[in-house]
Amino acid sequence: MAKVDSKGRIVLPREVRERLGITPGTEVEIHEEDGKAVVEPEDNPEQIIERMEQLVAETSPERGETTPLDGGADPIAQKHRDAIRRGAERNSNE
Repeated sequence: MAKVDSKGRIVLPREVRERLGITPGTEVEIHEEDGKAVVEPEDNPEQIIERMEQLVAETSPERGETTPLDGGADPIAQKHRDAIRRGAERNSNE
């Protein structure tokens, strides 16, 4: 049985992650359904990237213009984008 830590984090059991195709970097949707928490992996990498860009824009207005992910992205953003796409591709091939 999984436990919630002091920061509200839960570790999903390996078997569940494998069945759902949840890998490091996978974005998940969490919502309540009939009094239960439901975790669903996001399967549209372009939607995830759009959401990431929106979050960057909302949280860093003092930085001015941001660099689009398609050209000249910083290495960390590029790494996350690639991980999301690989995870989505893996899920669609199964």
